Amino acid sequence: MRIVGFDVGERRVGVAISDASGTLARAVGRLCPSDLAGDGPRLAAAEIDRLASEREADDETVSTIVVGLPRHLDGSPNRMTARVTDFASELGRLTGLPVVLQDERLTSHEAESRLAATEKSWRARKKRLDEVAASIILQDYLDLLHQPATSVPGAGT
Repeated sequence: MRIVGFDVGERRVGVAISDASGTLARAVGRLCPSDLAGDGPRLAAAEIDRLASEREADDETVSTIVVGLPRHLDGSPNRMTARVTDFASELGRLTGLPVVLQDERLTSHEAESRLAATEKSWRARKKRLDEVAASIILQDYLDLLHQPATSVPGAGT
């Protein structure tokens, strides 16, 4: 089962997908919807269908969608939070898949730093920024899934 991740921005939507084991995230592209609210979820649903059809031969399907949830550094909602929540709700309705909102604070900054290490051209980095941010959001989610359960101090004694 694969998991697809999205980084929803004002003009572009970055896309990432997990490996079959749900361990590693990989950037796969970006979408440029004309309207984030209307066109965006439909394009994202079509992208999920495309990614799933590419993997049908391996009998792998997409099981979950992860959408980066923008917030201020203090955790409070910002001007994009409601728009992204609406996007995620509509995407879930269109696909019938569960949608998880994953904290995306500082992921664009981290993506820029990673790209700057290998790509000197600002224009080239900008073209990949959204999809790399999506892969970071998805990887953060995957890492949480594979995190060992921690014991509660004093439990079981």
